[in-house]
This record gives sequence, structure tokens and C-alpha cells, in this order.
Amino acid sequence: MDNYTPAPIKNDSFRFDLFKNGSVLYNKKKNHLPAMGWNSWNAFGSENTEALTRTMADKIIELGLDKLGYKYVVLDDGCYKPEREGGFLSNEPVKFPSGFRALADYIHAKGLKFGMYNDIGTNLCAGAAVGTYGHETDDARTYLDWSVDFIKVDNCYYMFDNATFSNPENARFVYAPNIKSVRISVAGKEFTIRAEEGRLTGCGARFAESEDGTFKYATDIGTFDGTGPDNSPVGDMSGELVFTFDPGDLVKEKEDALLVVEYAAGREPGTGSWLQVVAFEGENSILFFDEELPETPDKESFVFSSPIKISLFPGENTIRLMNHRRQENTLISYAELLRGFNEADSSHDVILSICEWGKTQPQNWGYKVGDSWRILNDITFQVGSDGNPGHGAWESDYTTGVCAQYNKAVIMDEYSGLDKGWNDPDMLMIGMDGLDMTMCETHFTMWCMMNSPLMLGLDLRRVQKGDEIYRIIANEDIIALSQDPLGVQAKRVWTSTGSAEPDKEYIRNDNRLDILAKPLADGSLAVSFINLSGQIRTEKAEIPFDRIVSMIGGKMKDRDAFIGAGSYAVKDLLSGNKWNQTEKKLSAPEIREHGSFTCRITPCL
Repeated sequence: MDNYTPAPIKNDSFRFDLFKNGSVLYNKKKNHLPAMGWNSWNAFGSENTEALTRTMADKIIELGLDKLGYKYVVLDDGCYKPEREGGFLSNEPVKFPSGFRALADYIHAKGLKFGMYNDIGTNLCAGAAVGTYGHETDDARTYLDWSVDFIKVDNCYYMFDNATFSNPENARFVYAPNIKSVRISVAGKEFTIRAEEGRLTGCGARFAESEDGTFKYATDIGTFDGTGPDNSPVGDMSGELVFTFDPGDLVKEKEDALLVVEYAAGREPGTGSWLQVVAFEGENSILFFDEELPETPDKESFVFSSPIKISLFPGENTIRLMNHRRQENTLISYAELLRGFNEADSSHDVILSICEWGKTQPQNWGYKVGDSWRILNDITFQVGSDGNPGHGAWESDYTTGVCAQYNKAVIMDEYSGLDKGWNDPDMLMIGMDGLDMTMCETHFTMWCMMNSPLMLGLDLRRVQKGDEIYRIIANEDIIALSQDPLGVQAKRVWTSTGSAEPDKEYIRNDNRLDILAKPLADGSLAVSFINLSGQIRTEKAEIPFDRIVSMIGGKMKDRDAFIGAGSYAVKDLLSGNKWNQTEKKLSAPEIREHGSFTCRITPCL
């Protein structure tokens, strides 16, 4: 068993109850637009080299992609020596013989920016034992010495979660024990509350029952794993067991009390051993206990905990038994690297790309430390190599496809923004086998409408100026949607499934048409009709402007000017066609399978 224990939370800013307070940590910079550039992973996996990286930087300049905003050249996994040297990171000498500072200088000399990769665990995902855990301060100084502008930080081999390649028994940190009852002692009196007399809040927690329906205990108290596509990202992602009671005459003013929990601990998803005891909710909540309880023989062998000191107050009291450490521990680990950067140079402007695959619902906390956060596991596991383009998919049952990533990101618009950061449905697969040019064009449009980071993931030697791939990734009108200074992610305002809440309902059936709308800084709107299905959409589709304004009006530059305009200048951003209209709606022509129709609509004032 790993001998790691999460550190105590000494700063309330890291607590779950303060996730919604809007405060960032360690001087995290705001107002970064979504990053654009090239990342080595989808193109070359762990086989990337210094020579290949220099060639990719050269191609960015040759193709003029830098002038369109593609600035970051990012080394992913496979670039370090497999072990630290004297506690420090160092370059793999065969693949990167000149060292990382020399490579950064080469990239910077071209007017580009340099990015690297690491992990919050002990090892990188490809296995090198050089994760940042315990080395955050030294690593931050090293990265600044190497003149790094961007850091992607993964989540493999993480000690406090059953993450990829981690000890499965780390689930003990993720869930609370099973709970049968609590016993409270105050003012010389004692009373017991059975778990079934409490209530379960949030998502996931449940009451386990015997085959005959008899109550057994409360279980699954914790935060569920968001790595896969099974659960919606909207709403509470964790569950608690909550007791609300009035101690009556026993408490006339604040009184010290003791709480004893009847529990059974485990080391598996659903049954853990870490318990948090909290009174009340939100910023006024009080954390009484945050520790691992002793082991029990198994997850149905119940024992009583040692007494836990709490406080009770006159009138109604709320005591919450929970475990939000899956999110809190991960936030602390990413924050440590940011703290290291600030200690080394408080004026730094390193972009922090959180890559924990949506496991801990980073849309709840990522804005506190990061510029973007991955929302799911990888978009492809069939990466390329020198001479092999790799394989991408339009759809799949898991995360490996355009649609799986899009379906989750498209309803996460309220979590993103210039004051927060960006939902990241992973790198672009344009240019990989498995996607035709229509799919690639729609894929690119989706990511731009959703303000997702635009990280090219192909061997740029395969691109020539003016060819099909180039025309997609160099479409200035579409890129402008991503980089619009208003910084608002598109909202899904309609879907052919008939959803009453298209901006919130998580839909995984890809046989549909979506309409997205995105307000822009000049008072115009971008509207995109996206056909996810493999069938041509011949039926008429249209969206009234008043419906769009009713759903996103509060984020528009001037909603009244838009809805009150006498006419509109419309540009089809894929064909380049332009027209003027007086109708206060946008209608789409026939949309080919996996295709899209995207327009910029400007009010004529």
C-alpha cells in the first residue's frame, strides 16, 4: 500500500463549500483567451523529438499559422529522463540533445511560445518517475529557467485518488465510510439519529438495502468519477448525508458537543475511510473533522468512531457527513505548482492547462488555479508517430470521438469565461485518419464556438498552404469566434430532440441537429447549426432571434440594439457568402451529414 496521506486543509479557500465564491488562488491570472498552438501528443505520442519539434515550429511560420493566433508549441509526454537527477528534471539526451532552454530559445526566436508537460502524481502517464508531487517549488523554478510559457499537467499515478495507474485502494480517500447512525452528546444528554432519518443531498449517495428492502446503511458518499461520459456535468457531482435537528432546551447558546459515528470503512469506489463533518453550508460552514477513520474488517462490519468534537447552536442545526476530498486534494495539488511559479516570479504569465480528464469535476474548481481544464478522458488513444497520422473517430461509446467530447462541453458554457477559464474537450484531431474533411470542418467549428483551446495535433508536414486541412485550420472567420474578446462560450439554444432545456440537458444520442449561439464583442451573434448525425438534414431548420436573446441576452454586448435592428448583415463563415435580411430569424439550408452551417449576424443600426 502507498504510504501517502493527504495534507490537512489549512486554508478554507480549498474547501468544497467555497468553490462557488469566485475567488482565485495564488494570484492566478485572468482574461486569457483560449490558447492556440500545436501539441506533440496526437501527432507523435512519446516518440516526439527535438528535431521534430523544431520542424513543427518552422511549419507554423511557413504556413503563416502564427499570424492567425497559433503561438504555443507544446512538448507532451516522453521528453524527460526517466528519473530525476539530484531531484531535478532533465531532458532525455537522445531525443532532446540540446536541452529544453535551447529549444525554448529556438521557438521564441520565431515569435512563438514554448510549452511543456508534467503530472501532479509521482510519475508521468508514460511512466517516467518525474511527476511534480513534492517537487512543485523546484519544478516551477526549473520551468521558468527553461523559459516555459505553458504547462500541461496530467493526473496519472496520483496518490490520493484511484486515477490511471494509481493504487485502486486510493479510493479510500475519495469516499466516506458507510454510515448506519450517529450519536450526539450535549449538556449531559445523549441521542441517536439513524442514517435513514437523515437525507441524502447532491448526486450519487444512496441508501443500501437488503434483498427484502430493509434499510442497511448510507453509502456512496463522495464525488463520482467524471472521467467517462456516463454522467452529466451539470448539477451537484457529489453526495452527502445530512442531519437536520433541533436540540431544544439542551442548547440555549453555542454548546460544545460530541459526535460518534457508526461506520464501516473500505478501500473501493463507494466505500472509503475519509470522513468530513461539517455544520451548515456555504461560506458560513464550519469544518469540525477531516480525517481518515480506522479500518474495519470489511465494508459491512460496523463500529463506533472515537468522539468527534462539534458545536451545536440554539434552534435548528445541520450536520453534514461527507467527503469532498477527491476535488479538494486535486485542487491543492494543482495549486501547489501555481504557488511555486508565483514564488519564483510573481510576474510570470505561464498558462496552466489542467489535465485531470474531468475526474474531479474541475468545472467546479478549476477556475481558481487554471486557464483550462480537460472535461473527459482522451479524445483518442490511437496517436500517431513519424509517418503515421494516428486515428480519430467521429463518435464512440466512450470518450474517444468528437461527439463524446462535444456532447459534454456544449452544456458547460456557464462554467467558462474570461474571469474563469475554458472547458477543454482535448486536442484537435483534424488531419488524423478516421475523420473526413466535413467532420474536421465541423470539429473545428464546434471547438471555436465553445471557446475550447485550439491545440493542433497533427504532423504539420502533411499540410500545404491552401489545401483542405489548411483551409479548415486557417479559417480566420471561424478562429475569430474562439478569440473574440468578449470571451463567451456558445450556448446551445435548440436541439432537434425537443429538449425543454437544451443548454442543460446532457444528450448522448448523436442522431440530432443542434443550434448554438455565441455573442460577440461588436454586438453581433455567431449562430451555428451542427448536424451530428450521419444523415443529410433536408428539413427546414431555423431559430428566431428573440429565442436566442431570451437565452443569452444577459451576456450580449447590446441585446436591445440587436433585437431592435431593422436589418442584419449575415455572413456564412464557411462559404464566405454574404447577404442582408430583415427577417428576425436565421434559417439553415440543407446540411450534409456531420456538417455545419455557421453565420455571423451583425445588426445594421
